[in-house]
Amino acid sequence: MARVSKDSPRKTSGRSTSPPTLPLASTNSLRKLLSVLRSRESEMVRLLGHFVRAESPSDNKPALDRLARTLAAEWRKRGASVKILPQPHNGNHVRIEWRSSGATHTAPILLLGHFDTVYELGTINHMPFRISRGRAWGPGTFDMKSGLVIALFAVDALRRMGLQPRRPVIGLWTSDEEIGSHSSRAYIELEARRAAAVLVLEPAGQKDGKIKTTRKGVGEFTLEATGRAAHAGLDPQNGINAIDELALQIARIRRLNRPKHGITVNADVIEGGTRSNVIAEKARTVVDVRAPRMFDMGSLEKKFRSLRPFLRGAKLVVRGGFNRPPLERRVTAGLFDQAKSLGKNLGLQLEECAAGGGSDGCFTGALGVPTLDGLGGVGDGAHSTNEHVVLRALPERAALLAALLSEL
Repeated sequence: MARVSKDSPRKTSGRSTSPPTLPLASTNSLRKLLSVLRSRESEMVRLLGHFVRAESPSDNKPALDRLARTLAAEWRKRGASVKILPQPHNGNHVRIEWRSSGATHTAPILLLGHFDTVYELGTINHMPFRISRGRAWGPGTFDMKSGLVIALFAVDALRRMGLQPRRPVIGLWTSDEEIGSHSSRAYIELEARRAAAVLVLEPAGQKDGKIKTTRKGVGEFTLEATGRAAHAGLDPQNGINAIDELALQIARIRRLNRPKHGITVNADVIEGGTRSNVIAEKARTVVDVRAPRMFDMGSLEKKFRSLRPFLRGAKLVVRGGFNRPPLERRVTAGLFDQAKSLGKNLGLQLEECAAGGGSDGCFTGALGVPTLDGLGGVGDGAHSTNEHVVLRALPERAALLAALLSEL
């Protein structure tokens, strides 16, 4: 199981031992930490509302850059060193560094999250930020602007209580996670290679706040079939129907599904043909592929690359591949044990779960760096009109994160 090593930036195997016993690990100290954060719940909600109203679609650079500047300002208030990482096309990313005078280890803890959302500008007008039934509702509340707030207040609480984390804290807040992390992946992997552990502020799994200890790898393949056009009535025998070829390919790849093993293959977009009286010359499908292990990922890649046409004279081109590796439990188990122990002293019963979707934590886990995901807000309805977070859980998650930062 993966645990943070005292003498090494990372360790991906070995026997699990009890979490270190430090002053903060006592129940009284942790409960005091939680009490401090509970007293600031209304401040957390106000900042969350500010972030949510600052709409930040993944494809809108001006909006993203405005929120990046807001995030940078909030971290500077907390004594962090902040650097804006400019991007020519995507939104700028934000890197923060917070070092306490009591740090005794050089390998940092990396906090990881994103501030882009799937919602277009103007969504806030018909889906406003609001408080109801002990929840905050609005676009991006759950995924994952609540995680941004939790990180800020966790560091705030440590500073207010005079607690000194043993490691420097690096935060990387990115602008393109929802669209594949193409401009941020290199930064993520660079910081992860230097880190002792990675804590991901993506939302919790399920409504009861489960920590995400596994995630599937995610891929996308495009199959393009080319045949030969012909008149569907006068000389159909001279045509090669690309749609027929594609239909046969879809039936073939459907057999790659292994739901009991977590492997899913789904053709979710299909296009082809021009008119009903013309044998289709071209057809195309986009296939979503997910797998829980690196081995499964490699096997699926090989099977897609080996596809050949069924129809004589047809041509088939396969493009794409996996864009996020899986997050496997071997790199999360040790950190989860530590989080569970700290959570117990906070009065929280933490459980773990698997997630079908990917996150930037998949990149860090694939490097063998101990990674724990789903430490952000507790709620439901990501990417929907029902998106919300539970307010009482905000200080609880911030207390858990603060405890982890102090103990690792």
